Amino acid sequence: VQLQASGGGLVRAGGSLRLSCKASGSILGVDGMAWYHQAPGKARELVAKMTGTTTDYKDSVKGRFTISRDGAQNTVFLQMDSLKEGDTGDYYCHAWLGPVTFWGQGTLVTVSS
Repeated sequence: VQLQASGGGLVRAGGSLRLSCKASGSILGVDGMAWYHQAPGKARELVAKMTGTTTDYKDSVKGRFTISRDGAQNTVFLQMDSLKEGDTGDYYCHAWLGPVTFWGQGTLVTVSS
């Protein structure tokens, strides 16, 4: 599975962005998919994950971010609302199947005040 992330950009605080992660193969066969955030100078952190129909979020994004998937399009989305300056950074999509993991390239989100 190869993952291609897109949808990043520049947005004002309080605004919204929708990130997409398109898989070259079927995502229906993976165990789960997730989005990670890497702020400038900081480690990559999990912000949202989906295992089957179960979703989980980092506390700081709960109520603002929503992870979803479209199996027909082999795409996973991250809807980001009420964006804050602290949400700035690269966002990476991630999938796993047993011990095998797949990463997409990052897409940059910049939130301005």
